[in-house]
Amino acid sequence: MKSASGLYARFLGALVMALLVVLSVIAMLLHRQDVMRNEVLQLSAESMHALAFDRLAERSEALGVELATGLVNPLYYFDLDEIGVLLRAVLKQPDVAYAVVYDNDGTVVHDGSRDIRSYGQAMDDAMAFEAVTARAPHIQVSDTVLDVAVPLYIGDVRLGGLRVGYSMTSVEADEQRAVTGMAERLAAIGQRHAGWIAALMAGLVLLAIGLGALVQRTLVRPVRQLADAAREIESGNFVAELPDSRRADEVGDLVRAFGHMRESIARHDRDMRRMAYTDALTGLANRLAFRESLDRRLMELHGAGHQLALLFADIDDFKRINDTLGHDAGDEVLVQFANRINETVERLGGDGAVLARFGGDEFVILVESAGSDAAGMREKASRLADTLVAELSRPIVVGGRQVFLGTSIGITLFPDDAAGATMLMKNGDIAMYQAKVAGKNCHRFYSRAMDQAVERRVSMEQDLRGAWERGELSLAYQPVYRLEDRRLVGAEALLRWQHPETGMVAPSVFIDVAEQSGLIETIGPQVLRLACRDAMQWRRDFPDSNLFVSVNVSPRQLRNGDLAAQVEQTLADTGLPADGLHVELTETAVIGDELRVSSLLARLRDAGVKVWLDDFGTGFSGLSHLRRVPVDGVKIDRSFIADVLRDPDDLALTTAIIAMAHSLGITVVAEGVEKEGQYEVLRERGCDLAQGYWLGYPMNVHDFRGLLS
Repeated sequence: MKSASGLYARFLGALVMALLVVLSVIAMLLHRQDVMRNEVLQLSAESMHALAFDRLAERSEALGVELATGLVNPLYYFDLDEIGVLLRAVLKQPDVAYAVVYDNDGTVVHDGSRDIRSYGQAMDDAMAFEAVTARAPHIQVSDTVLDVAVPLYIGDVRLGGLRVGYSMTSVEADEQRAVTGMAERLAAIGQRHAGWIAALMAGLVLLAIGLGALVQRTLVRPVRQLADAAREIESGNFVAELPDSRRADEVGDLVRAFGHMRESIARHDRDMRRMAYTDALTGLANRLAFRESLDRRLMELHGAGHQLALLFADIDDFKRINDTLGHDAGDEVLVQFANRINETVERLGGDGAVLARFGGDEFVILVESAGSDAAGMREKASRLADTLVAELSRPIVVGGRQVFLGTSIGITLFPDDAAGATMLMKNGDIAMYQAKVAGKNCHRFYSRAMDQAVERRVSMEQDLRGAWERGELSLAYQPVYRLEDRRLVGAEALLRWQHPETGMVAPSVFIDVAEQSGLIETIGPQVLRLACRDAMQWRRDFPDSNLFVSVNVSPRQLRNGDLAAQVEQTLADTGLPADGLHVELTETAVIGDELRVSSLLARLRDAGVKVWLDDFGTGFSGLSHLRRVPVDGVKIDRSFIADVLRDPDDLALTTAIIAMAHSLGITVVAEGVEKEGQYEVLRERGCDLAQGYWLGYPMNVHDFRGLLS
């Protein structure tokens, strides 16, 4: 009863509010009508005044010009009688206040009176000066009079002038009568409108009263009856009895719809539970479903002596797919990966295996062993991981294009590694990370040593932050020589870290940490600026050297997108010519996103900067990509140079790389030259430049200056 009364009260309140709003709108309209009436009256008065003034000015000017024409000869002959006749005729016209003929000095010649009372007097009123000096018909206006001055000429000789004044009193009276009449008519119209509005308001009030009674009888009462049935359904009682209704209107439809709603809610409840536990893209279980399944499985297995294995699988370099092919292609790759993983788990995972997508490009697999043999569980998990790595390494076709990806898998065991779900998932994630560190596309089992490795890596990342500002990071320069005459032509800038506690840290260790943590985006531009500044100093101190400096750029700096702008700004700030800087990019970083990288490299080359492809031959690109990626030089990886004296295959590959690169107009640089024989072989094969320990070790900037001197 309370709910129904509340509904009806709210309805009546809404009606009252609606009426108040209507009244407010009508009041605003009436007020606006009054304002508009006043504005119309004001605008009308202004328009009529302007119209009357314009017409009076035109008429007075025409009359003045006409009278002036007749006054020229009498004034020339100084015929005062004739002038008086003409002026008195003008003064007899309505609204003419005065008519005066004056000479060039502004002295009155005739004022139209018979005795010429103002004869010889100077005109000293406010409008006299402009009238006397006017050289053409001139109109002036005051509050009471409109003055028309017309100069009198005979030929080019000015004899004097004529002034005719028109009274504004009658004009203003006519204007006032017109405005008053218009105001009376507008008021009458407003009264008629007010009457219609009052009648309309009375009708609205009556309509509101009728609507209130109708709603109470036909809507509020039936809704109150339906409320009890709705509460039953709300509480989850989907078999609650519904009231019968023989009404053929919407309320009857509502009662009958309750039956359908009861069935629909039950069905939707089942669907929502399924959606809450299912990944929308792949159809696999999601993180929530997997966690509940893992918790339930661990509770069941406590003390049962069974073994569990948790496999965390993460797609390697999946971001490259989204960045190069788009997110739709990325979704298609995820679906195909999920299907392959699902087929493998169904084949090798055994009964009770659970597969879920954790989000992004990460999948989790739970497998169980019926026995307590830890070695058997380890072997089963290893076999499943090896198969997954092999299956997911096969190319995927997306949009008619083959995509090669891999997967890194971390494995943790229950109860050997942990007894709780949270620790198991943490351990699996750590093991998966170690698989990526190990080179990706492989699997690793969790071990306690991994915790220490993760802690060391986190500590190294923290120490690396601010290392440049603390002076711990510095640059070493390894000389680069031209092979044909063994002339020093440049140097490669190499980053070094002297840790205050652990000493010198290997670049392969801390640069990987900087890359994965994003610190390289801060350190990279600082390295570039310092290397360019040192190279410019070499050129100032040794003008004939024209040495270049080569700087390595990480894949993360390439993906950042503003590398070209950074290089241009650095060259401008340091003064180093563009040809004095060589930018080195890894082969895999370039091939990962050819289209965007090609555009960036083209901008660098257009500025005059040389672009070298580092570690060439270790990636999966091949020489054919050199035609599509604009580079100036390639650096043959040291793994080829190391065996060039004893391995015919490496010698043949090195020779082929040099020949094919030269055919494309690309400079070839050899890394890792550590023996004289390697140097001679490379020189005979036409290699352009070389660097290595046999030619020169990396050295600090002071020692490098000593080498130059």
